[in-house]
Order: sequence, then C-alpha cells, then structure tokens
Amino acid sequence: MVDDRPYWLAWSRIHGVGPRLVQQLVADFGTLAEAWWATSTALRTVPGIGPKVLEAIGEARSHLDPDQLLEDCDRTGIQFWTAADADYPRLLLEIPSPPPVLYYRGVVDGAENRGEKAAIAMVGTRNISDYGRRWTAQLSTHLSQHQFTIVSGMAAGVDTVAHEACLRAGGRTFAVLGTGVDVIYPKSNRRLYEQIQSQGLILSDYPPGTPPEARNFPPRNRIIAGLSRAVLVMEAAQRSGALITARYGAEFNRDVYSLPGSLDQPQSLGCLELVNNGAQLILGVKPLLEALGEIPHLDLPGGQLSLEGIANSAPITPSAPVTPPPDLDPLLQQVWAATPLEPTPLDVIVTITGLPISELSPALSQLELLDLVIQLPGMQYRRS
Repeated sequence: MVDDRPYWLAWSRIHGVGPRLVQQLVADFGTLAEAWWATSTALRTVPGIGPKVLEAIGEARSHLDPDQLLEDCDRTGIQFWTAADADYPRLLLEIPSPPPVLYYRGVVDGAENRGEKAAIAMVGTRNISDYGRRWTAQLSTHLSQHQFTIVSGMAAGVDTVAHEACLRAGGRTFAVLGTGVDVIYPKSNRRLYEQIQSQGLILSDYPPGTPPEARNFPPRNRIIAGLSRAVLVMEAAQRSGALITARYGAEFNRDVYSLPGSLDQPQSLGCLELVNNGAQLILGVKPLLEALGEIPHLDLPGGQLSLEGIANSAPITPSAPVTPPPDLDPLLQQVWAATPLEPTPLDVIVTITGLPISELSPALSQLELLDLVIQLPGMQYRRS
C-alpha cells in the first residue's frame, strides 16, 4: 500500500487547494496518492477544481516530489499530523477549515490532542501596557497551575508575556506561528522559542521555511481559537489581530473573555467592544477559574471517565432508551438516542457513542437543524 503521508504534504503546498478541497479529493479518489496521479480529466470533475486550480495542480506536480518533501521533514526534525491521523488534535477537527497538515516541533501530550486537557488561548496587542502585562502574567500563571495549557502566537507583547508566565509556572504552552515552524519571529524571541519547544509545542500549518508575511497571520488565528476551549483577549486596539481570534472563537462556539480597561487607553478599546458584543468580562483570577471550571475536559485515570469542573466529578451516562423520531437516518438516530436530556459535554457524547468527532459533529449539527438537539455554551449538548 502506498504511504499517503507524502501526498498530504504535496497537496498542502498547492495554491488554491484548501482544507475543503483536500477533503473532497479524499472522498472522490480514496487517497491523496490516487488523486496526485489522477489525470487532468479526472481532476476536472472534482467540485472546487476550476481552470486556475487545475493549472496550479499541473504546475505543482511538475516539480514537487512528495517523497522528497517527507524526507526533508525527517532530515530537519520537523514532524506533522495530517487530518487523517488518529492523533490529530481533536478540537481542530470541529472547525470548518481544519488544516490538512499541521507541522509541529516539541513535546506531544496525547491528553491535549484528545481534548482531555483543556487549552486556553491568551491573545492581545503587541503594544502591551503595564496593566495588561500584569494581568496577562497573573492569569497565565494561575491557569497553568490549574493544569490548563496556554495557547498563543509568540508575537511580542501579550503573547510573549502569556508564554513566559506559563513556562515560569511549569506549565505547557503552544505557540501557533504565522511562519514555518523552523522560522523564529520575532527574532528576539529565540530563547522563548527554544523554551516552548522543550516544554510544549511549536505549531504551524505553513510549510517549513515560510517567512513572516502579514497575510499569514489572520488565518493562523483560526488555529489558535480552534485548539482552545476559550479565548481570553487581554488587551486589543480596535483594529487588532486579537479581535480576529475572538471572532473565530465565537464562530467555533468557544467562550470569549475580555479584560476590561480604560476608555483612555487605546489598548482597551477592542476589549470593550468585545464586551459590548457579548464577550464575558474577566473580573479576576477566582471568577475566571470558576467560569473556566465549567468548561469540561476529560480525565481518564485508571481508564475511568470523570469530568473536572462538574459537581462530584460524576460521569454522565446516556438517558434511558427511547423511541427515536421516525424516518431519521440511522447515524442520526444513534446520536440522538445517545444524547442525554441534561447538558452534556461533547467529549462525553464522543465516549458514549464511540463515534469519531469527524462523524459526531456533523450529526449533531443536523440534529440541531431538526430541532432535536440543543447546543449550549461550553461545547455542551442536550436532547430537546
């Protein structure tokens, strides 16, 4: 059997071939290797492949060697997950555009990838104030001490302070870059990069060697939000990349929190705007920890299921068997019947059904449209 991993790398290098088109190629051809060697006539029938994309594919196939791409990653010590890998971060599979290939350097924690350990994004301005610095460091420290993983973008300002405070507290942190994972930006963060690599993960969906370009950073913010259970905006001007991360967080049904500030400070205006649009206020360390404690993540000591942040850590079990609505697709019947009447975390429904998140999420979405399931804040669901 042909190893498909080199072809994931190759397809991800082609301009115009995004996450949805990669999914379509797998659906149409079975593997990306088969799609790579398919004729132009066959590729032309794939939804989403027009003349320009077909031309880009032809040009890429003329000079890209998939096996060489894999060899280059091995030689430079750069590892990667594909969306087909079992250990691909589970939460990223829930977003509309999960990166087909996610490159990484560092130390992998399987509990994080499976969503059993909650990650919290902390983002904000590069032009951080003393007030923002103090609260970013304080919150990152306490969150790390409470076993939350801190996710940020390794930019100057809020990102750097959040990463550094987490590392000092002995926690784990992810840096999601707008460059290749082998490109340090800003250069002043070289030491921080090395520390994160030894105590967390450096992540990017851009190929190795990708330089810092302004257009790269807004799309990477979807990964920061996608990896996290909640997004904390510490300081942000009215035109700030942190607000893009917050919008992604809201779109992905992540809880969004904002640090209140003064109307006299430009760095606070974006945060105040978020609050005006429905973000939750950060009112101190204890209130934030209590709020985040209601965001469930799975802990599996000894193979037993428990929920941190749920009273008595009692596992939630499926409701008693009931008769599903008539004329419902068998998969939807299974998911509907397994969804309890009480609010239940998505990860628990995964455990109850035994279904992969890639099947469960679309099924729950369809049940929502049929008014059979209700989605609640904190990635929880209950049967109508």
